[in-house]
Amino acid sequence: MSQGVEFNRLMLEMRSMQMEAMARPKVAAAPAEVGAPSFSDMLGQAVNKVNETQQASSQLAEAFEIGKSGVDITDVMIASQKAGVSFQAITQVRNKLVQAYQDIMQMPV
Repeated sequence: MSQGVEFNRLMLEMRSMQMEAMARPKVAAAPAEVGAPSFSDMLGQAVNKVNETQQASSQLAEAFEIGKSGVDITDVMIASQKAGVSFQAITQVRNKLVQAYQDIMQMPV
């Protein structure tokens, strides 16, 4: 059951990051707030969370495969799906970043 709670927490974090990014002013040369995380920090944290989710899924699957007590197949499947969804989400973020970079590079100077 803690897997579902973890997934909900991850989704809430992603939504709050989205709302925070949308709420920020769209000024190109705005000075950085003291203590505010940079975009690269936020992206790095997201990638690290995806990595942690995938590692936890792998460890849970291995524990189930060796027959460790207390590991249920439903927990393994939920962890696997959570890892897959988080990987797909970070892949879509990467795709959007690449597309934004390409759009900027094609702008006339």
